[in-house]
Amino acid sequence: MPGFEVFGAQERAQVNEVLETGVLMRYGFDGMRQGHYKALEFEQAFAKRMGVNHCQLVSSGTAALSVALASAGIGAGDEVIMPTFTFVASFESIMMLGAIPILVDIDDTLTLDPKAVAAAITEKTKAVMPVHMCGSMADLGALKALCQEHDLILLEDACQAIGGTYNGVALGAYGDLGCFSFDFVKTITCGEGGAVITNNSKYKVNADQYQDHGHDHVGSDRGAETHPTLGYNFRISELHAAVGLGQLARFDEILERQKAHYDILAAALADLPGVHFRRVPQGGVQNYSFVNIFLPTAEQAEQAQKALSAAGIDACFYWFKNNWHYINGWEHLTQAKSVAPLTPELKDTLLGLKSKDFRQSDHFMGRTLSFLVKLGWDEATLDHRAQIMRDTLKNI
Repeated sequence: MPGFEVFGAQERAQVNEVLETGVLMRYGFDGMRQGHYKALEFEQAFAKRMGVNHCQLVSSGTAALSVALASAGIGAGDEVIMPTFTFVASFESIMMLGAIPILVDIDDTLTLDPKAVAAAITEKTKAVMPVHMCGSMADLGALKALCQEHDLILLEDACQAIGGTYNGVALGAYGDLGCFSFDFVKTITCGEGGAVITNNSKYKVNADQYQDHGHDHVGSDRGAETHPTLGYNFRISELHAAVGLGQLARFDEILERQKAHYDILAAALADLPGVHFRRVPQGGVQNYSFVNIFLPTAEQAEQAQKALSAAGIDACFYWFKNNWHYINGWEHLTQAKSVAPLTPELKDTLLGLKSKDFRQSDHFMGRTLSFLVKLGWDEATLDHRAQIMRDTLKNI
C-alpha cells in the first residue's frame, strides 16, 4: 500500500522545483516563486481526480477531519457518530472542536453498521462519520438515506481507502465532505498531509479560511487580507504538496499494482474452509490495500496471527488487540485521560463508554485478520508469501 515504496524521480523533480525557489510556504512571496504553486496545483488536480468541485489541502488527515467538521458548522456539544474500529484520529478530530464522539458498532463490512447508527441518533446528532478502514467502504447508500432523513452531515473518512469507489463515485466524494490522509504509510503520500473534498462551495470557503487563521485569501497582499472568521493553522507546506503531486501522477499505476498483488494473495486463501472475506457493499469497489478475512473464532484468529508472524509474514494485523485502531486499546479515551480539561458533558460521555455493549463489534473484530498489500514485492516474493499464508491458515 504505502506510496513511499515507489518514491522516485517524479517526486524529486517536484520537490526540487520548490527548493530552487526557496519558497516553502504555500501563501505569499509571489515574486520569488517562479510560477510554482504546488499546493494549489495539487488541489486542482486532486479535485478533478476525485470528481468534485473543491479540494482543500491541510497538514494531516486528522486536521482534514477537524477542518471538515468545522467547515460544516459542527462544534461544541454536537454529537458525531463514528465506529469502534478506526484510528484514534477519528475521535481526536471530533474532540478538538468540543464536539462529542458517539461510538457505535461495526458490521461485516468492518465499518459503521447503519442499524447501530440509526439507534444512536439523538437531537444533538449533527454528523455521521463512516471510516472506510483497510481499503473498503461502509454501506454508504443506507447511511446517506439516514442522513437525509435526519438532516445530518455525511462525512467520509476515506484516509485508508483512497482510490475505492461506490456506485461509480470516488470514496470521499459520495457524502457531503470527504477526508484523506497523505501521511508516510498511505497509498499516496506527501510525507505528511491531508485533504478535504466537497461539492459545497460554502464548506470550501469555510475550510479555506479555517485552516489558515481565518484569512480570506483575497488579493495578492497577504498582510492586507482580512479575517472573516476565527481559524487555526492547519496549512500544508509547498514541499509536502510537491511530493504529493509526484505521487498523484503515479496514482493509477499504484492502484493497478496494488490490485494485482491483492488478487494473488486473496486467491491463495479463497477456498480455505472457515476463511471468509469481509463484505464489500453492493456497488462498491475497494482499493485493494488490505486483504481482510474472518476466521471461525477469535482464538483461531489470534493463534493464526502469531503463527504467521513466526513464519515470516509481516504486516499481518490482529486489530482486536491493537492499541491504535480498536476501542479495546483506547483506555485514554474510555478513562477520559486528557492533559487539558474536558467539558463535563464530554467527560461523562467518554466514561460511559466502559459500560457500552459492543459485543457485535467484538464478534467481527475478534475474528479478523488484515494483511497489508505492499507495492514493492516481486512475483517470486508474492508467490512465496501467498503459499506461506495458505499453508499456515490451513494448519490452523
